[in-house]
Amino acid sequence: MHKHTNRLISETSPYLLQHAHNPVQWFAWGNEALAKAKEENKPILVSIGYSACHWCHVMEKESFENEETAVLMNEHFINIKIDREERPDLDHIYMDAVQAITGSGGWPLNVFLTPDTKPFYGGTYFPPTAAYKRQSWRDTVLGVAQAFNERRHEIEAQAENLISHLIKSNSFGIQKIKEEEIFSQVKVNEAASNLLKAADREWGGFGKAPKFPQTYCIQFLLRHAYNNKVLDSEHNKMALLSLNKMLQGGIYDQIGGGFARYSTDTEWLVPHFEKMLYDNALLISVLCEAYQATKNEIYKQVIEETIAFVQRELMSDEAGFYAALDADSEGVEGKYYVWQQSEIEQLLKNDAALFCKYFNISQHGNWEENNIAWITNNASTFCDENKLDIVAFNQIIEQCKKTLLAAREKRVKPSLDDKIILGWNALMNTALSKAFAATGNQEYRQLALKNMQFILAKFQQADGFHHTYKNGEAKYPAFLDDYAYLIQALILLQEITTDKAWLLQAQKITATVLTNFKEEETSFFYYTADTQKDVVVRKKEVYDGAQPSGNSIMAYNLWQLAILFNNSVWRQQAMDMVSSLGNAIIRYPSSFANWACLLQEMVAGTHEIAITGKNIGNIYNEVLGLYIPQKVMLGTQKTANEYPLLAEKKIIDNTTIYCCRNYTCLAPVFSTRELITLINKG
Repeated sequence: MHKHTNRLISETSPYLLQHAHNPVQWFAWGNEALAKAKEENKPILVSIGYSACHWCHVMEKESFENEETAVLMNEHFINIKIDREERPDLDHIYMDAVQAITGSGGWPLNVFLTPDTKPFYGGTYFPPTAAYKRQSWRDTVLGVAQAFNERRHEIEAQAENLISHLIKSNSFGIQKIKEEEIFSQVKVNEAASNLLKAADREWGGFGKAPKFPQTYCIQFLLRHAYNNKVLDSEHNKMALLSLNKMLQGGIYDQIGGGFARYSTDTEWLVPHFEKMLYDNALLISVLCEAYQATKNEIYKQVIEETIAFVQRELMSDEAGFYAALDADSEGVEGKYYVWQQSEIEQLLKNDAALFCKYFNISQHGNWEENNIAWITNNASTFCDENKLDIVAFNQIIEQCKKTLLAAREKRVKPSLDDKIILGWNALMNTALSKAFAATGNQEYRQLALKNMQFILAKFQQADGFHHTYKNGEAKYPAFLDDYAYLIQALILLQEITTDKAWLLQAQKITATVLTNFKEEETSFFYYTADTQKDVVVRKKEVYDGAQPSGNSIMAYNLWQLAILFNNSVWRQQAMDMVSSLGNAIIRYPSSFANWACLLQEMVAGTHEIAITGKNIGNIYNEVLGLYIPQKVMLGTQKTANEYPLLAEKKIIDNTTIYCCRNYTCLAPVFSTRELITLINKG
């Protein structure tokens, strides 16, 4: 029995349910709460977080579970809890407002609104008593309530100023830059140079701690080396160094596979232990490119281990993928993942000494008296230094990991955020398609197909796609990211299956996005559809952060679909989007890394590959395995004149490969070796 229960008890979000027994009278965002604020003329407190957020848990225990604090909040405010992963649109708006007020942001995000939902004050974590140069939460609540009651006109003016700021910061894209000033190899080289300036030449990655994977920065550098045909260039070395250091670090779960969200230090040793579906999807995708480019078996191993982790811990019975695993278990961050040396010695017996030496396990630990398994020398170097046979060594290590994983499974697990998010599932679907292309593992293609069937069956309803799914119910209108990532996944699913139905689905959904999301005055897209009315501002998101922006993915989708369907309007829109952001992409490539990849492709050109024949399977899959990152690809075993790349291509017994640019094809070839020769000549 619980002493308190509030309206969140009827929600499905694990994060909202965590707060269902707070003494705070929480509402979910919706008509009931918003109408009550207007009716009672009360300010609104919106508190935003997510289930795997460590400091969200801390603030809940310190303040939201405190009955005296709850009395003050209930008396003075209409209190609304939001799961940022359910309503990223609201999170974006109010995060921008708080960043404008305080100069910084993060979660938990606590923002105060007028009764008509306009923000006027806010911050992130507030301690229960004044500390860390932060005002206490209770003093903040009382101060805001007093200001609202006594200086209402100032509050209203502040809210209007913030809304004006949000609208002004959203007004980019109207001015056009001359295409010749952006679409040149000189500009791409400049972006690459600027990205290298932010690179950590010793430990990999970009910038200082905390370090995030920044997968699109790595992808850009890999492709830059490919386009310049210099695979030992500093760009390639930096990309591979970044991957290698992450794979050796604590950010990668050395025992069970999968990546944590970020590293708290420069060396990738100590992660923030939460595991997000989108991070793992994006890292699988870039590792696939690295494996295709290098054939380094370590990359293949990590691809396999990470997909195995996702299947084991984040996959539903319906073949949907859950959102995240918490950083904490039993109330302690990282407890599930760390080890004592004595535990390992007891479990591994005679192999313990070797395992501990390789993974840097010690009696006193490397983090808070515990051990995070990490590697300082790769297996080849370690075996050379210790005069070990690498085949036998790898077999021992693999068995040790299985033993430890089995033991770890008996621990109290971190809580699972079991909502299923459309966009994140689409990112994982893309990762599975790329994993099949890179490794040839048929299981990955089958899983991608099964997951896509689940997506289309469960998220799509008469009024369009929805953002989340749980307990048989899809909720909230889908956002731009959801649609953009889904279109991208459909394009790739066609590529690995040759089933044009997926491509037609991508074309159809793109037309929907153009109708419901596009801004009339520019080439860009709003984050929310024009039918959604509960946001105070319709924002446009263009920064590539932990996830690529929906606008950058849509620009990529338009570019590829324009080639596949010979649609010059879509092609021009993609170019307009890139050129409008051109100078920002060049100067700040780490913040516009997916845009930079598209600029790179527009300058280098897209390989148009068509494969025909009565039995194309083996050669088609061989071509998928090649590292040709900037391409569209169609295959057919019968005449398909409705697709420009396949039009007038004869179907003969021999599998025939056409390599084209702007629908102008070189002489056909009949093997992957000949195709590589053609591409390298270009």
